[in-house]
Amino acid sequence: MIFVYMIKDNSNRIYIGVSKNPQERLVIHNRGAGANFTLSGNFRLVFIEEHETLSEARKREVQIKKWSRVKKEFLIGRYNKGLATKN
Repeated sequence: MIFVYMIKDNSNRIYIGVSKNPQERLVIHNRGAGANFTLSGNFRLVFIEEHETLSEARKREVQIKKWSRVKKEFLIGRYNKGLATKN
């Protein structure tokens, strides 16, 4: 399994990524390692979505990254309510 995940920092900036282990990846981001965007640390997981293949997860990651902030927040809200997040 591979996961698409979203994390937010204290300023509510959103980072979207793909990982086999989002919890472990969060620890790495909070150490200031990984993408330049995450150098500040202090992130929390706000969204995780499971996919069968890396290709499928990458397509979903790109799709979500193109969305408006409002649409991303809507998706996070659905996730937090335990509702379906995939099309």
